[in-house]
Amino acid sequence: MSETGPTGHVFRPGDEGYDAERTGFNLAVDHRPAYVVGAGSSEDIVGAVRRAADRGLGIGVLATGHGPSVPAGQDAVLITTGRMTGVTVDPGARTARVGAGARWHHVIEAAAPYGLAPLNGSSPHVGAVGYTLGGGAGLLGRRYGYAADHVRSLDLVPADGTPRTVTADTCPSLFWALRGAGKGNFGVVTAMEIALFPVARLYGGGLYFPAELCADALHAWAEWTRDLPEEMASSVLLMAYPDVPEVPGPLRGHHVTHLRIAWSGPPAEGEPLVAPLRAVGTPLLDTVSDMPYRDVGAIHHEPTASAAAHDRGTLLTGLPPAAVDTLLATAGPAARAPFVTELRHFGGAYARPPRVPNAVGHRSAAFSLYTGADPAAGDAPDRLHVSMRPWSGGGSFVNFLGSGETEASRLSAAFDPGDFARLTELKRTYDPANVFRVNHNIPPGGALSP
Repeated sequence: MSETGPTGHVFRPGDEGYDAERTGFNLAVDHRPAYVVGAGSSEDIVGAVRRAADRGLGIGVLATGHGPSVPAGQDAVLITTGRMTGVTVDPGARTARVGAGARWHHVIEAAAPYGLAPLNGSSPHVGAVGYTLGGGAGLLGRRYGYAADHVRSLDLVPADGTPRTVTADTCPSLFWALRGAGKGNFGVVTAMEIALFPVARLYGGGLYFPAELCADALHAWAEWTRDLPEEMASSVLLMAYPDVPEVPGPLRGHHVTHLRIAWSGPPAEGEPLVAPLRAVGTPLLDTVSDMPYRDVGAIHHEPTASAAAHDRGTLLTGLPPAAVDTLLATAGPAARAPFVTELRHFGGAYARPPRVPNAVGHRSAAFSLYTGADPAAGDAPDRLHVSMRPWSGGGSFVNFLGSGETEASRLSAAFDPGDFARLTELKRTYDPANVFRVNHNIPPGGALSP
């Protein structure tokens, strides 16, 4: 059985609860650490970090497990934060204090009564802290920027086990690094304070087009994105839905081009803006309508059940007709691709530097390309990413790096030139022994003063 002590609930191999505690949303990574610490407080995390460091163990952090990297083995301890779900909203200041294990739905529900919204991701079930530390590109991003751009402070337990509050004033170098490159590399973030925004409703939903309209819909969407207000967020998912009862009837057994819409501007302007997409043809399903922001998860309606998936992401500089045709040849209905493909429209506020600089790279990206595949798909998704290289600047996005992209060269591609070297220097300062190494790892480099 598990034990409870000054480091939280401790689960060891063979204990009841060990398997559940070590398992995250994405089953592509099979964690089997020396033990798991189920933290319920920052004090638990302080104790867990000190104990692991004293024993020479590596440390990994697991909130929800949506962003897997490398498995924790017997030379490591896994700290889970899923019990730390507290959210406190200050409506006057338009801020929220968010616990390490809170999911976005916790934050959305806490902010909604005040007509406020966080810069959450497309799935409300994703952990808020990890998403934000990786940059955070969501449905309000073209209007307000990355989630990392609007972090006010971070409570951190670094490798020495001494908790500290990191802000632009108290430790500017570390504050820079954590916002965009802080997913488990510089310590455990036990809480964060973030800005909220006055968005109570959206005109949003999905247009689900059948296979025969896939090419027309994708070309129309790419052209439509060329001149849009920043209040309009959109993306496209190409997916073959299985013929199973869990899938909505109109989509069951169909290859679907799912255009996702989230308009946060004046309500009356939403429908006319979407009209060119509706003109593509008759969709299988049209769910675009006015909605309260707390229902934002319905736009992408991403799965909530655990599954194994190999993720990969590439940032694109543009999406001209030739790029669309290339994508269709590898991921369109006729290709019978054994993976799902998603394109997200960037630009707008994403492209502008934040008031307080951070490590988020490649702000000039116009689109992101993401693939998710069953591990049995092999290198099929890689062929798509290779074929799209003519429209890629070679960059990637931290939040879209998967378990197959753990080498330093892939991680370094997520940052602007020179920034990865700066990050390795900061790693040397704050974690010279690379205690926090169960992640997309930034290795220690040269020294840099805090």
